[in-house]
Amino acid sequence: MTVYIKNHKFHYEIENLVRLFFPNEKIEIVFDVPSELSNPYIYTEYNDNNEEYTINIDILIDKFADKITESFSKALYPDAELQMAVMLYDMLVRFTGIKQPWGLLTGVRPVKLFRRLTEECDFDYAVSKFRNEFRVSSEKIALTIETEKNERKILDLSTEKSFSLYISIPFCPSRCSYCSFVSASVERTAHLIEPYVDLLCRELEETAAYAKNKGLNLESVYMGGGTPTTLSASQMKKVLCTVRDNFDLSKCREFTVEAGRPDTITAEKLQAIAECGVDRISINPQTLNNEVLKNIGRRHTAQEAIDTFELARSYGFNHINTDLIVGLPGDTLESFKSTLDMITQLDPESITVHTLSMKRASTLTMDGKNLDKTEAEIACEMLDYAAKKLHSCGYAPYYLYRQSRMVGNLENTGWSKKGKEGIYNVFIMDETHTILACGAGAVSKLKNNKKDCLERIFNFKYPYEYINRFNEICERKKRIGTFYDEYN
Repeated sequence: MTVYIKNHKFHYEIENLVRLFFPNEKIEIVFDVPSELSNPYIYTEYNDNNEEYTINIDILIDKFADKITESFSKALYPDAELQMAVMLYDMLVRFTGIKQPWGLLTGVRPVKLFRRLTEECDFDYAVSKFRNEFRVSSEKIALTIETEKNERKILDLSTEKSFSLYISIPFCPSRCSYCSFVSASVERTAHLIEPYVDLLCRELEETAAYAKNKGLNLESVYMGGGTPTTLSASQMKKVLCTVRDNFDLSKCREFTVEAGRPDTITAEKLQAIAECGVDRISINPQTLNNEVLKNIGRRHTAQEAIDTFELARSYGFNHINTDLIVGLPGDTLESFKSTLDMITQLDPESITVHTLSMKRASTLTMDGKNLDKTEAEIACEMLDYAAKKLHSCGYAPYYLYRQSRMVGNLENTGWSKKGKEGIYNVFIMDETHTILACGAGAVSKLKNNKKDCLERIFNFKYPYEYINRFNEICERKKRIGTFYDEYN
C-alpha cells in the first residue's frame, strides 16, 4: 500500500490511520508524487487558499475507487490535519465496511485527551468532539467517561512534590509468544542476576538520596518486569529491603510487586514480599484455558494459577490484581467467558483486561501471525462480556490505555473494586508526576508541573549493558538533582 503525501506534514497521523484498516500491509509513505500512481494507493493533498484550505483525497484499492475534494474556512476549521483524517477515515469505512471502535483515534491515552478537552471547554464539548469528529463509538465514549471519573479521584491525590518509584526486573523464566518486552530468559542469563541485583540496590540507594535531598514525597512503588519473581526469595528481599530502608514510605499509598507468572511464585517468595511491606501483588495467568496457555508458551496450568492465588491469600495479601488477555491464539468467546467467570469467583480486588497487541518483535508476529477481522470481532465480544460481567461483580474501570497493532483496534482496561485501584497505573499513564525508575530498561520521567512537560532519563536496556555500564547510568541520574534545582 502506497500513501502519497503532497503539500502537508500530516504523514505520521495519516500512516497510523491507514494502518488501522490495513494492519498486515506494508505501508510506504511517498512525498515525491509521480505523474502516474500505482494501484493500490491513497493520495492525500493539501492546498492553502489564504482564508481557506482545500483537501483532496483519492483512493484506488484493487477495483475500489473513491475521490473527494473539500474546502474549509480556516476560521471555522483551523485543524486541517483533523479534517483530512476525518475525510480519509470515512472513505476507508466505506471501503472496508469496518467502523473502528475508537474511530480515528490512534493515541495511547484517549482518557487523558477527553479530560483535556473537558478542561479546555466543558464535558458536552468533549463528548461531541469524540462522537462527531473523532468518530468514537457510543460504547467507548461511555467507557471513557466512567474511567475518567474514577481516574480523577486518584489524580487529585498527587501534589507538586509527589513522585513514584519503578523498579525493573528484566528476567523471565521464558518468553511468552505475544511478548516484545526487553527481558532475558533465566536459562541464558542466570549468571547475571546476582550482580544485577547488587547494582540495582546501589541505584536505588542513590535515587533515594536524590529524592530525599529534593524533599519529594513517595506516592507509590511498582516492581515490574519481566517477571520479578524470577528472583530468589533472598534476592527479592534484598531489593525490597533496600527500598524500605532508603525511601521514606510514611506517605506511600501503594507498594506493588508484579509477581506475574504463577510458575515463578513460591511460598518462600510470598513470605519475603509480605515481610517487606508490599501491600499489592499481581498474579497474571492471562487465561485459564490450558490449551491456550500452551499456545503462548506458558509453563503452568490453570489449576496452578488458581492454587497460586489461594496461596497468596494465605500469606495475607488483601489486594491482588489479575491480568487477562483477550484475543490470544486458540481462545474462543466461550473459553474466555469461562476464564473470567473463574477469575471473578476467586474475587481479586482488581482485574486488568488487556487486548492482544501484535508487536513486531513478538514470536507470534515473527512466525507470520496476522491480525484477522473475525478474531477482531470475537475480541470485541470478549471485551463486551468482560464489561458486563465485571460491572455486575462490583468492579469499575479506573484506567485505560491503547497500543499499536491491537486486535480489533481495542484497548486495555484496569477494573477494580471501590478503593482498590492500582494508583501507580493511573499516575504513569496520565504522566501526573515524576517517576524515578531503576534497573535495566527503566526510564525516569521528570515532571515539570509549571510547564506541564516531561524530561526522560534512559537506563541501558539489557542486563549485561546495565552491569557493564553502570557508572554511566549513575552519571545520567545526577540530572535528577539539577532538574529540580532549575525547576525551583
